[in-house]
Amino acid sequence: MTDHVLVAAPPGPLREFWSHFRENAGAVAGLAVIVVLLVAALLAPWLAPHPPAEQYRDALLLPPAWLAGGSWTYPLGTDDVGRDLLSRLLYGSRVSLLIGCIVVTLSLAAGVILGLVAGFFRGAVETLIMRLMDIMLALPSLLLAIAIVAVLGPSLTNAMIAIAVVVLPHYVRLTRASVIAETANDYVMASQVAGAGLLRQMFVNVLPNCLAPLIVQATLGFSAAILDAAALGFLGLGAQPPTPEWGTMLADARQFIQRAWWVVTFPGLAILLTVLAFNLMGDGLRDALDPKLKR
Repeated sequence: MTDHVLVAAPPGPLREFWSHFRENAGAVAGLAVIVVLLVAALLAPWLAPHPPAEQYRDALLLPPAWLAGGSWTYPLGTDDVGRDLLSRLLYGSRVSLLIGCIVVTLSLAAGVILGLVAGFFRGAVETLIMRLMDIMLALPSLLLAIAIVAVLGPSLTNAMIAIAVVVLPHYVRLTRASVIAETANDYVMASQVAGAGLLRQMFVNVLPNCLAPLIVQATLGFSAAILDAAALGFLGLGAQPPTPEWGTMLADARQFIQRAWWVVTFPGLAILLTVLAFNLMGDGLRDALDPKLKR
């Protein structure tokens, strides 16, 4: 009589990814903060106690509710023209997440295409693309973004275009390096012998195997985009008042830093927590997606 031994099926790719990802407590905490931020951004019209641009002239520079002189009508206090800080922070999360999404989408799409072209068409084309990227990397990122916005004009849209151009070289270099490593594998040569066209090689055979480092870079680029947008907004080159953008809120409040600390502190904390959360999640994604780092 033969004994049947039951062998457990190997975990699926998503389950394996989650098992590696959750080993990093910081990454899980970052993911939780991002989920809370997404919920706050989506539900801002219902969570915000007041319209973000509404001015209450009888409540100028009101402190947070738990301090003397505060009111639970304005839980985090008001700014110098009587606008509710909590409402502006909630609506500001929408602006910051929109900036991150658009910047990462633009830079990732352009970077992947240029990186694939540089990786497949070696020689003069590769040299031209990579030297241009090297020149862009040699310039300070914020200075380059300021120069682009100065040419295009200060606005939120132009700030997003400038930031996308500034972070583009990182995606190009990463894609090119991954493509060169993948094209040396046997399956690429086999598909080429089988008659696969160039576009099929680039987008069907090679690109899916280069996605792991690009996903990690996109996550880290999300936080960089939010930080750069806040810096441009602080300098008056990004979102223009009365748009509730965190960097613009900091710029409007810097003259009250000593007499009304809450006007500066809460937008600064929002930027800090958001950037830190995306960086922590990016580290967790790198640990989970890179086979060399899996324990």
